[in-house]
Amino acid sequence: MVDLSSLKNIYSGLGQVALSYGEYFKNNYDSRTATYTLTLLVPKKFFGAFGKNVNYISSTNIFRKHCHCLFPKFDIWHSIHQLSRYMPSYSATKYILTIHDLNYFYERTGRSKSRRHKRIQQKVNRADEIVCISGFTKKDVENKLELNGKRCNVIYNMVRVLDDKIALKPDFYIHEPFFFTIGEIIQKKNFHVLLDVMKLIPDKHLYIIGNGADKKNNTYAMEIKRRIEEENILNVTLKGSVSHEEKVWMYKHCLAFLFPSLLEGFGLPIIEAMQFGKLVFSSQETSLKEIGGNFSYFWKNFNPQEMKQLIDENLEKFYQDKDLAEREKEYANLFSYEKHFEEYEKIYSTI
Repeated sequence: MVDLSSLKNIYSGLGQVALSYGEYFKNNYDSRTATYTLTLLVPKKFFGAFGKNVNYISSTNIFRKHCHCLFPKFDIWHSIHQLSRYMPSYSATKYILTIHDLNYFYERTGRSKSRRHKRIQQKVNRADEIVCISGFTKKDVENKLELNGKRCNVIYNMVRVLDDKIALKPDFYIHEPFFFTIGEIIQKKNFHVLLDVMKLIPDKHLYIIGNGADKKNNTYAMEIKRRIEEENILNVTLKGSVSHEEKVWMYKHCLAFLFPSLLEGFGLPIIEAMQFGKLVFSSQETSLKEIGGNFSYFWKNFNPQEMKQLIDENLEKFYQDKDLAEREKEYANLFSYEKHFEEYEKIYSTI
């Protein structure tokens, strides 16, 4: 069984990862030739969404949420991230645990941090195989959790290829040329530092797109909106979630992608932007320098003058080198479905 319960929030990063898993199995898993029978744990509304070759079991069953022994017995159970509320109860079940990050260590304090740490440690104790999505995450896991001799493997997140043929221009007004950034509108994404940068670049527009932008109880989103209005920042637009087709359009047509995030286990939007040969400016925090590699430009700090200077120094230069964008696309292709699942198939078939 592969746990795709994070599909409950399809606009989150983990929801997108789960969607990618489902689409991969839909296109590649054939029950007639596979060496294993596959069951997907998904919200009930996704039953049938990933084809007829797989079995489905509901993650929204209220009884299973509180009593894991009500699950059927599986030989192998794969949690595709460490935050799932589910874990196998049968001791004979081999448990593969994929860890994306230990962000709670940096975001939480006191009892909240302690509770989260205890839950993750319990999963690590139960796991037969531990996989981390980046070298940074592996190092964090090795430093902060008790592995008791267990080894962590690194399998980079896969990034699905975005088809530019489906690009659909959003119905809100687009100012061109524009910068783009995307992610859940929460404090750790650090989007607010871009407001002062954009004050210094009045001839460009920035679109901040993300889940939570329209929620009145999202104090971080409300603070960004307040600053945009009170400081009369006319060249920044904060919008809620857009469709997949609209997101593809934004990547395809933006002048550059800006990503000032503070906490990332991987940094999937960076690779998505690179698929389109776009210039990427990023923070160098956590995993981002590892994932951005030689094809991102990294801010050393969040001083708006210095952030603007890095953009100014590289914007024209990047697009003048016609081969650079093509090499960037080739780099992005290294994070393909095929390589990712080839590694997991090895685990599935040998564990």
